[in-house]
Amino acid sequence: MTARAMRAWWLACLGWVLCLAGLPLSHAQDVLSGGQLHAAAAPPPVRLAGSNVALPLHGRSRFWIDDSAMKSVEEIESAGDTLPWAPREPDQQYRVDGKALWIQFDAHGAGHARWFLEIASSGVDRVQFFHRNETGGWVRQEAGDSRPVSQWPLPGRVPTFELSHHDNGSPVRYYLRIEHDRVNFAAPIALYDQARLFSLREREQFMLGAYFGLAALMAIVAVANAIAYRDRTFGTYALYVALLGVGQAAYLGVGAQHLWDTWLKWNEVATFLLPGLSSAAGLWFVHTATEPARFSRVLDLMVRILIGALLLAVTADTIFESRPTFGFVMALTFVALLSIVALIGIVWSRGDDPTIRLIALGFLPVLVMAIFPLARGLNLIPGSALTRYGLTIGAMLEMPILFYALAMRGSRRREAQARAAALSHSDALTGLSNLRTLMQRLEASLARAHSQRHACALLTVRIANFESIVSEFGREVAEKALVVAAFLLRRAVRDVDIAARTGDHEFSLLLDGPTSPTEAVSCAQQIVASGLRQAGSLPQGLTIRFHVAVAMLPDNARDAQASHRWAASGLKSMPGDTRKPIRSMNF
Repeated sequence: MTARAMRAWWLACLGWVLCLAGLPLSHAQDVLSGGQLHAAAAPPPVRLAGSNVALPLHGRSRFWIDDSAMKSVEEIESAGDTLPWAPREPDQQYRVDGKALWIQFDAHGAGHARWFLEIASSGVDRVQFFHRNETGGWVRQEAGDSRPVSQWPLPGRVPTFELSHHDNGSPVRYYLRIEHDRVNFAAPIALYDQARLFSLREREQFMLGAYFGLAALMAIVAVANAIAYRDRTFGTYALYVALLGVGQAAYLGVGAQHLWDTWLKWNEVATFLLPGLSSAAGLWFVHTATEPARFSRVLDLMVRILIGALLLAVTADTIFESRPTFGFVMALTFVALLSIVALIGIVWSRGDDPTIRLIALGFLPVLVMAIFPLARGLNLIPGSALTRYGLTIGAMLEMPILFYALAMRGSRRREAQARAAALSHSDALTGLSNLRTLMQRLEASLARAHSQRHACALLTVRIANFESIVSEFGREVAEKALVVAAFLLRRAVRDVDIAARTGDHEFSLLLDGPTSPTEAVSCAQQIVASGLRQAGSLPQGLTIRFHVAVAMLPDNARDAQASHRWAASGLKSMPGDTRKPIRSMNF
């Protein structure tokens, strides 16, 4: 990415911030008080009948906005149709900062059946529900962030109220009063019978339980990996998953229901605070995984500035609690999503990190689904199932994919580190042990053989046709033959044994005791036979001819070096065209 392109990207992002933050935070369907000169007629009463039924209130109710937010339900009832009521339309939004939204509808009494009104959104500041009972007195119910969930009429994630059981043949009039600042109110409102409401809640609890359980598991395992392997990427991933999970708990009302029921101020702040923090954590995670400083210091600096700007904007929004500051946080969150796409795209185009494709695949569901709650926060779309649960679904798809990608990445890095650390005691080309390691193991094996009075075996192996392979096929094919030979030797021994490269095309195998001559010869035969089979990585018709000398140890109280020289001498005395590729040294 050139400096000019990076400046253009930064200016485009800044333009998006200013544009989005300056959007009129209202919807084409917003209707403010004073917009109607005449009251709309009250819709026909809703008939509460049937089982497993849901009845949306749009088209069955009317609304009015009280600019003063001071009128009581008694005043609203006495004013009647003198107020400029307007019909409620589907997907309608209401800007009611510092005001009160009144919704009125009629319904025939539910009788013995239980019916409920549900506002399908958590985080509503204050909701009051009024109707008269059979004696004419007012029944008042209240929910929302103004009081603990445990004190709601029906505790749960979202405000829910029970309708009247009174049924004398005439409809009951209901009033719903809503206070909601900083974001337009656009939550769906519907009536449910008991069976439908409880079945919906059971399904929601199952889905949310699966998500939060997975998020907790991923965060804990990621922290364990970060500590065990000192991996910063796992640490930032754990922070991102944890903040996203807590943010979803606040956004979906799970936190207020189960975690911070009585913390009213925190519950009010968390819904606005945590989305920005989780966006900053997500950008930091991608920054750590992609390491943009490898490509451009300017790009790295811009990402760091954006993370800092997000944190500052979240802090300012928490202090001032205004609609413009929250709009600015949402705009910066949108830019953060664009930046995540840009970072992943840059690394993808370079092609130097194969795991970045998995990281991109993992982020894709969240990037797509985050558009819906983000647009809802900017009042561009009304509330819906996608604005409520889209990000949760995307995160459930994202977490295991990202964790798998990080595990693959960490495994490759640890494997490279292990190979580098193993160079001091292994051969770089074949991966077998070197001569020094073999001597240490042979010395210990001889000591055990003397003390426990059993035998071990030392096999020295040579590729007899190595020079002809070099002359006919070249050094590159010869090195492939060495790697194939190492694979065959490693496969011929047990885990307790050791195979080592001791010369240019010579090897040694220590069969730790107790070992019999029959077992040692059988191993030698397996090695010779495996070399004569065609290997897929070698040219057609090329096979490896092994010569093997077998020595049983200890012999004549030789030490490790003397024993190895003695076994190797038997190999050297074997002619290249011998018909007996296996020589027994002392049995």
